[in-house]
Amino acid sequence: FCLFTRKRLAHIQESKSSIYPLIMAPTEQQRKQAKLKQISGGKAPKARVSRYLKKHVEAQLVEGAKSALLLKGIKCSDSMNTVLKDLRAMKAPYAKLLSKNNNIVPFQDEGQQSLEFLTTKNDCSLFALASHNKKRPNNLCIGRTFDRKILDIAELGVMRYKSLADYAGNPKKRLGSKPMMLFVGDQWHLNADYKRLQNLLIDLHRGDPVQKIVLSGLDHIIVFTIAADPNAVNDGATTNKPLIHQRTYYCKLKKNPNGGKAPLPYLTPSGPDMDFILRRTEFATPDVWKLATKQPTVNKAKKKKNKTTNMFGETIGRLHLEKQNIEKMGGRKSKALRKAEAEEREEEKAAIDDELDREKEGMAAEFEQTYGFRQEE
Repeated sequence: FCLFTRKRLAHIQESKSSIYPLIMAPTEQQRKQAKLKQISGGKAPKARVSRYLKKHVEAQLVEGAKSALLLKGIKCSDSMNTVLKDLRAMKAPYAKLLSKNNNIVPFQDEGQQSLEFLTTKNDCSLFALASHNKKRPNNLCIGRTFDRKILDIAELGVMRYKSLADYAGNPKKRLGSKPMMLFVGDQWHLNADYKRLQNLLIDLHRGDPVQKIVLSGLDHIIVFTIAADPNAVNDGATTNKPLIHQRTYYCKLKKNPNGGKAPLPYLTPSGPDMDFILRRTEFATPDVWKLATKQPTVNKAKKKKNKTTNMFGETIGRLHLEKQNIEKMGGRKSKALRKAEAEEREEEKAAIDDELDREKEGMAAEFEQTYGFRQEE
């Protein structure tokens, strides 16, 4: 019986293998081809997805807060991992940190395609890639995208870093608060690369746009100071580059002891603090930059002249008329005003009649005194 059962099972397995052939796992070359096809957008998105992308990618007059994708490179040291975690804490809730390492070289075409795919998939327009190797130690690449394509990339070499954990007892910023940013140094407006880097840093830290600012919401300031290093920085990748010092302070507003309505800010170091240099850059060409900064004309609201809205939501209009003669202007008069005007006219008429009677009596008395008899009426 056992021998028969074994033969029967073997026959069933042979019949199954003939009906259902074995499916092999895809090779490494097939995986690369599928990934490249997915990155290049070979398959057209569905209607719902295309509507979503059209709504969120089209140009806007006022852009909302930009999310940042934080990821690790081929190799990432513990210190650079701390940089990404602190950057996520500063950018929260508009930041997403990926835990796995990625085989991405941002200044190569394949690496940029991978970054474009990941940023599009995670709906992020900013990215920061941390890596560490012998040639470029403690490397941080920050950048942004436009129309799901890489727009700007700046490679920073971190020379010194002091994390949020080093300021454990000091007060920290509130979640989602906007920073005040100060750029100190002539290179920020004299050098084209540093000017574009300044714009990129503002775009990275600016947060959600607001119409009005509450003083209590100003709780931290980030200061970027660019200065030449007297020790002539040489990290193996860049020589004689000026150091950029990033310092973060917690801002506490207190009453001015000398009087006045404006409060005085008291600054307390809160971290993170960083000293870095600018290594490689790949900024957008003038044509692409002009296209990226172009404002849409269709969505631009027309300016309404001589029309404002007050605090109660009421619309107030202003009319421009020629100079009017108010004295000759006749308006609607109420019954009470008409009665008052009639009584006033009667009083004026009675007063005039009394004055005429007095003048007439005076003239008659003067005539009688002169001629000795009264004048007949």
